[in-house]
Amino acid sequence: MVEERTPAVKMRDITKRFGSVTANDKCWLDIYRGEILALLGENGSGKTTLMNMLSGIYFPDEGHIYIDDKEVVIRSPKDAFDHGIGMIHQHFKLVDVFTAAENIVLGLPGKLDLKAVSRKVRDICERYGFEVDPEQKVYDMSVSQKQTVEIVKVLYRGADILILDEPTAVLTPQETDKLFAVLRNMRNDGKAVVIITHKMHEVEDLSDRVAILRKGHFTGDMRTKDTNTQEMTNMMVGHPVVLNIDRPTPVDPKPRIEVSHLTVVSEDGVTKLDDVSFTANSGEVLGIAGISGCGQKELLEAIAGLQKTRGGSIAYLEDDGSREELIGKDPLEIAGLGVSLSFVPEDRLGMGLVGNMDLSENMLLRSFRSGKGIFTDRKAPHKLAEEVVRDLEVVTPSIETPVRRLSGGNVQKVLVGREIASAPTVLLTAYAVRGLDINSSYTIYDLINEQKKKGVAVIYVGEDLDVLLELADRIVVLCGGKVSGIVDGRKTDKRQVGAMMTKLGGVDA
Repeated sequence: MVEERTPAVKMRDITKRFGSVTANDKCWLDIYRGEILALLGENGSGKTTLMNMLSGIYFPDEGHIYIDDKEVVIRSPKDAFDHGIGMIHQHFKLVDVFTAAENIVLGLPGKLDLKAVSRKVRDICERYGFEVDPEQKVYDMSVSQKQTVEIVKVLYRGADILILDEPTAVLTPQETDKLFAVLRNMRNDGKAVVIITHKMHEVEDLSDRVAILRKGHFTGDMRTKDTNTQEMTNMMVGHPVVLNIDRPTPVDPKPRIEVSHLTVVSEDGVTKLDDVSFTANSGEVLGIAGISGCGQKELLEAIAGLQKTRGGSIAYLEDDGSREELIGKDPLEIAGLGVSLSFVPEDRLGMGLVGNMDLSENMLLRSFRSGKGIFTDRKAPHKLAEEVVRDLEVVTPSIETPVRRLSGGNVQKVLVGREIASAPTVLLTAYAVRGLDINSSYTIYDLINEQKKKGVAVIYVGEDLDVLLELADRIVVLCGGKVSGIVDGRKTDKRQVGAMMTKLGGVDA
């Protein structure tokens, strides 16, 4: 491949089918010790499936896996661990009421000596630069700390080939920097590290080599320093892609949503939003930045009429300046006012779509109560489903396919396409591109900007600060449920926003 050396892992002619869908088709992959490999590809290209076969979650239908030039059979995660392979998934598999140490040894045979476990955990942390308190309960941890426990868990069990699936999806820039420092320490210690990611700037910053899949096929690998984002994206997609986020200047922006002194307290008494105030204008993208769980979800739900509020006001303003108070109205009343609030939730198959229904039936869901307009018959939703599949390149056998059978990224495309097609005056989007590949993400950014040009007030909650700073006109930064500041997207930088996400105003509160 790249040079003459022995791979820690060789995967040859690996094929995996799910019914009529071939996820991986005769894939090759080499993984080397002392190297960070970025595994790239569009949604549905087979990246996670390929790594799931290496980590024992799936078993290949065809092909061979070699560890240090010796062919092995991996039928379970235990088999993978026996060969020194550990995978850290997007969704953590920790028991909340247990401590870090208890989670790390959960399921291991033999007598449990938690003092010895804690000592070994601290040794691992010291060696690689982790920050973990072995006695801390998981429910008291941040997302970053939970991820650290997952990584320490596979290292504790002897893994020297580590696979991380979208490791920075919900981390702040500062947390990402810490994680990258740890991964570099692991690489320098001779471990093999594979990351699956859609964030191209991270690929360029962190990886030594990239391997690219396209539609289940291996298309090539190369040294990261010998390529660039444009070339990697073209290889993933199979044709040249324009990688610019347009940010048109707002034309005649007018206040559309005014949030004043909004407070939301959860059912268990936790204050999720604390005296939050801001204005969202028509023809503008207003970004919402914050660490995961800092009130973004509750904010959008409150505006959409889905969240009870403790105090404050949310007003909808017409072009003539007349105001309608939204608090106290249910979602149907808000829609009845002509306020079409489109909500793209965090939980795609929980709040957004019905998994057992097909694509056109999920389109019909959006406005079936109104009994008027384009949704009076089944032809329009069917046509809309076809348009979403075509325009967003949704990978599906047909529009009659149940949504639950699509990959996560394709589910997301259906959801975003449906919400934007409802022609809102205010578009609320939470994590619109979470889990989407670079090509699909840019399609969504274009759709959002089209809405902005039509005068829609877009409120965009996003995890990728680089994108937020390119897309948003203004950014409201939340920290612990409070507004840490409101900044101009054209004049601020990632470090400033990251600091505001962790401390009010970017300084100690």
